[in-house]
Amino acid sequence: MIRCMLRSEDGGYQLGQEELLGMWRANGGQVWLDIEHGPDQHVHELLESMGCDPLAIQDSFRTRHPPKVEEFDDTTFVLFRGISTLDENLDLEPQQVGIWVGRDFLITLHRGPSVSVGNFWEKESDAGLLAAPNELALHLLHYASGRYLDRLLEFEERLGDLEDGLSGDRSEEEMKALVLFRTRLRRLRRIFSYHKDLAEYIWDPGTEFLGRGEDDSFHLRRDVHDRCERLFSLCSMYYEICGDLIEGHISLSSHKLNQTMKVLTIISAIFVPLTFLAGIYGMNFEYIPELSWRYAYFTLLGVMAVMGTGMLVLFRRIRWL
Repeated sequence: MIRCMLRSEDGGYQLGQEELLGMWRANGGQVWLDIEHGPDQHVHELLESMGCDPLAIQDSFRTRHPPKVEEFDDTTFVLFRGISTLDENLDLEPQQVGIWVGRDFLITLHRGPSVSVGNFWEKESDAGLLAAPNELALHLLHYASGRYLDRLLEFEERLGDLEDGLSGDRSEEEMKALVLFRTRLRRLRRIFSYHKDLAEYIWDPGTEFLGRGEDDSFHLRRDVHDRCERLFSLCSMYYEICGDLIEGHISLSSHKLNQTMKVLTIISAIFVPLTFLAGIYGMNFEYIPELSWRYAYFTLLGVMAVMGTGMLVLFRRIRWL
């Protein structure tokens, strides 16, 4: 689907398809071209006719490419990793969005419906952001980053529940969930790292068509930068917390295992000398002096009892029990 929105010089809005581009070229105003389409020759030619650089077009056509911002003579190109779906378990299906910003036009390219683009398309005639295409592009980036942020803040409660569950009966299940979340947070952190670098460049030094210095877009560029930086810091913090919880669970499990092994070791230590005595008097020799003594059996049991009791007392004194 290719659709077009034209804002005329008098502030009126028209919605249509590619034919509005001819009216825009003839009469001026601002235009927003939204392309919800896979890469093909027609789309490539259409983008080139709008002054988009061929290298930027190739990058936007790729299914996977790191987010970035590039300046060209007639446009500023932004490649952003948006969200197709991001559920409560941080299972992400990203959606790559290519954005070209010119002096009086905005182009968005994405495969499949984009929530961010759809949100502003529906209310653009009331918001009037198309009057400044750079501000509309920044609002798109700000809104898309906000969708990430909402999911991360919801995950904070889930992380708290996992932390409480590690000390309960379902610790093994919570451990598996933490390992899964840590893997997904690593992926998100990589994406947000690119977004943070992208937002830093947009804010300072800025670009010709998105804004530079302390112009009208300064505070909006700063908001985009702050939101992307917060995304990266939150994701990094949650990633480290998951790692700490996993290490804590492993340490707790090791401690429990050590306690069990210590008890087994103490039991073995007590029974080793008793087994030794039993082994000696269980040997089949004809001449063992004690065997002919009337009280030998009770004496041996008494010695074994004293030895066992003495070792228990010793272990308690040295706090092994």
